Amino acid sequence: MEMKDMVIISVDDHISEPPDMFKNHLSGEALETAPKLLKDENGKDVWHYQGQTFASVALNAVVGRPFEEYGMEPTSLDQLREGVYDVHERVKDMDVNGVAASLNFGSVFDFAGGRLHRVPDKKLATTHISAYNDWHIDEWCGAYPGRFIPCAILPTWDMAATIAELKRVSDKGCHTISISENPTCQGLPSIHNAYWDPFYKAVNDLDMTICLHIGGGNPAPHASMETPIEAWISTMPMSIAYAASDWLQLEALHTFPDMRIALSEGSIGWVPYFTERADFSNSRHKYWTNSRFQNLKPSEMFKRHFLNCFIDDAFGLQNIQFIGEDNIAYECDYPHSDTLWPEVPEHLWPTINHLTDAQIDKITHGNAMRWFRFDPFQHYRREELTVGALREKAKAAGVDTSPKSSLGERPLAEGDVRPVTSGDIMKMFMRHEDAEQKQDA
Repeated sequence: MEMKDMVIISVDDHISEPPDMFKNHLSGEALETAPKLLKDENGKDVWHYQGQTFASVALNAVVGRPFEEYGMEPTSLDQLREGVYDVHERVKDMDVNGVAASLNFGSVFDFAGGRLHRVPDKKLATTHISAYNDWHIDEWCGAYPGRFIPCAILPTWDMAATIAELKRVSDKGCHTISISENPTCQGLPSIHNAYWDPFYKAVNDLDMTICLHIGGGNPAPHASMETPIEAWISTMPMSIAYAASDWLQLEALHTFPDMRIALSEGSIGWVPYFTERADFSNSRHKYWTNSRFQNLKPSEMFKRHFLNCFIDDAFGLQNIQFIGEDNIAYECDYPHSDTLWPEVPEHLWPTINHLTDAQIDKITHGNAMRWFRFDPFQHYRREELTVGALREKAKAAGVDTSPKSSLGERPLAEGDVRPVTSGDIMKMFMRHEDAEQKQDA
């Protein structure tokens, strides 16, 4: 196999939703009360919903910018590549990047609908979650069948409504859902509480996959407000280990041996030590902890139930025998700062070409197809979805990958050369929130 022969499916990308996303899926009062994207007095795009303001519509969506202009914004759609919010332009950006298909997490309600837990009218929020899912499944993913893996969000504050929405989106052909890895952060019972039992059963009965995306619940820890932000960014993927450890202890994994959980944007290099440590801890403590792992090792359970997703992890790919060649999938993270667009194949190939063709196929697309019940080859021939074929298509379409300069707000004053800290970023966002609260008032 050569680089141009790879078929790449990205299992983690993102959307900044367009302002008209609800118009084809709601009417009357439901449409009138839906989230609205408005510009504030500073020219920032902000979503307004039920008296609340959701800022940072394009958090870290810096794809296509020069590195010197990276940051924790942009804050308006006009600062972005059109592919961030326009599905037709997104497909072109996928083509030029050699990416055959993509799973996209939303922004308006966050990756797992967490923002809706803070609004006062949950019944109304349930209506708007369904409308969001309809837009995502029918308009975004439906515009190009075979190029997108649908991923729904759920009204998890209402278990009956959650089960109903699971069944509804499953009937629409969506087999993946995104939820918080730690619902206690949203004021809900923990994943070990009986509250979630109907959810686990429904996910099993409907043969769906659960995505746990970093930042959907557990905050990525940082040492102090004076710590340079680069330290925080470096450890963000590994914060998924907290969720992995918690979910690995889930009783439902013993009840439902086919349950599938994807650890989105968590990378893979940490997995061998994590599973080794889990087995060691279990061997020392299972006698007094009433552990569910008496005969089965935690590492064996982990391989049975968890998919590990990476953006750039040469170390992990050198050690797949300790992770599992059936438990690894690729992610591009378009349009965030970690994305290697438009050079994903050039970065991926040197880290993966030591593997067999069969292993490469698994990691680049086969595992994604199996774990997410998704088959792009129902719509395209394989040879149409290779890196080489997609790039020839993009070349014919004249896709422009030249950098788009759009310098937004900087966290430090001009001339300040000290490292940007976690506290600087927090202050920047607090200024935004204060301004937006005053505007809402």
